[in-house]
Amino acid sequence: MSSSARRSFIYRRTLVTQSAADSPARRATDAAGASPLKLIDLSVLPRWGLKGRNTFSWLAARGAAIPGTDNTAQPQDDGSLIARLSPGEALILSSPAIGQSRLAAPLDELAPEGFGACYPVPRRDSHCWFVVTGADAPGLFAKVCAVDLAPDQFPDRNIAQTIVARLSAIVIRHDIGGSLAFSVLAESASAEYLWDCLVDAMAEFSGAVCGGEVLATMR
Repeated sequence: MSSSARRSFIYRRTLVTQSAADSPARRATDAAGASPLKLIDLSVLPRWGLKGRNTFSWLAARGAAIPGTDNTAQPQDDGSLIARLSPGEALILSSPAIGQSRLAAPLDELAPEGFGACYPVPRRDSHCWFVVTGADAPGLFAKVCAVDLAPDQFPDRNIAQTIVARLSAIVIRHDIGGSLAFSVLAESASAEYLWDCLVDAMAEFSGAVCGGEVLATMR
């Protein structure tokens, strides 16, 4: 896919952590099911932002399924996700499986000055995108985030605009194949710092850094 031509904001970090995660000892541990917690960098994949009072009517006119309330997310039929951050702001994440969204063409063609009070926001450049999966994910976040992300407190498709590791972040719960899954987006300038904090926080849970292809096996 075309997104593979882009380098992640943290590609130097993942060269090290993925190499360690792919060691024979790590693979044996993963095969035994002892490392359910996974950290994945999806920063190379497309994502878009929209702002303006007509944001959701613009998306609806293009066949998108719209989240019903603020701070909730709605999966699309192609595996992409629309997150409603406010009455006039949306974040669109491409499908991890295909690295794209059927909304990509109209979103990419939207002029910088917008259309009908709907304006594009370049989230691909401004925000890194990490995913944390596994039953121990709430325990990891308890170490770096003030919001309680336990399943009984933070339902699937909910969004927290909060602080993670002292950074402003967007946390979206979107379970995959029955497994807990959380997307974390924060300013790209702090991507390496946030990655390091998440890697450190998951150490006590025997977590593993994985490539994005692992998400396809969870469906």
